[in-house]
Amino acid sequence: MRPGEIVVATEQVRALIDEQFPEWSDLPIVPQPLNGTDNALFRLGDSLTARLPRAQWAVDQVATDATWLPRLAPHLPVPIPVPVAVGRPGGDYPWPWTVVPWLDGRNPEAGQDLVDLAVDLAGFVRAMIAIDPMGGPVKEGIQRGVPLVQRDELTRRSIAALGDRIDGRAVTAAWDEAMEADEWPGPPVWLHGDLLEGNLLVDRGRLTGVIDFGGLGRGDPAVEVRPGWSLFDARARAAYREALGFDEATWVRGWGWMLSGSLYWLADLWDSISEDDREDTIRYIDHIMRHRHD
Repeated sequence: MRPGEIVVATEQVRALIDEQFPEWSDLPIVPQPLNGTDNALFRLGDSLTARLPRAQWAVDQVATDATWLPRLAPHLPVPIPVPVAVGRPGGDYPWPWTVVPWLDGRNPEAGQDLVDLAVDLAGFVRAMIAIDPMGGPVKEGIQRGVPLVQRDELTRRSIAALGDRIDGRAVTAAWDEAMEADEWPGPPVWLHGDLLEGNLLVDRGRLTGVIDFGGLGRGDPAVEVRPGWSLFDARARAAYREALGFDEATWVRGWGWMLSGSLYWLADLWDSISEDDREDTIRYIDHIMRHRHD
């Protein structure tokens, strides 16, 4: 666990349900694998999920989900976890929490034929971009979706910190290239912001749902290019790029975002992550370096 995280037990969830939502007291509660999430997930009967933040930094998402997901969902091509109830702190559990629908599907895996998924996911991204801003939150600071230049100092510092663990000269040249790309010319658009394979649900190769909107907000859509590098092979990446319809500058900023995030994560957490995680992240960086002009 990271500092500040807590363990949420099934017994705590049962007590919260019994006290706050007695209409669901007879439903079984089954804990779900953590998979690196900031929330503890418990399946509640066949059709619901209790979602409880495990750290203070994840608590704001409760209000964000309750406010914005009901307004976004009608415009999207697949289901998203719109809260059906918002719970209060109770007993020894300290934060608000939500009950959301259980969405069927499995996470995609690299090595599968993901071309159809790439096209479906591009449709989801384009649908998000097209939604009216509605006064939604705009990305700021160094969050995913801000102008890439706001990540420049952080990224160069990460390259320096990694030293000879990476090819610093080549990575710096690639980052310089990304920094030369034109900025997003339009107003900030709606972004999921965290399209990892763990947040995508598929059935028979087609997208059936998108979950975990912790990165939700409005900004530069280049950050949604990420699955092209973290999940898709060359064929699926080409299908994703074509279906997205992004211009060259947005595509370049997209791989720039993946490069920046990977470098920062690797530099910041080198001593606390596993060797497998280090190797995976270095492989992502190398993949971008070799294929960014494909």
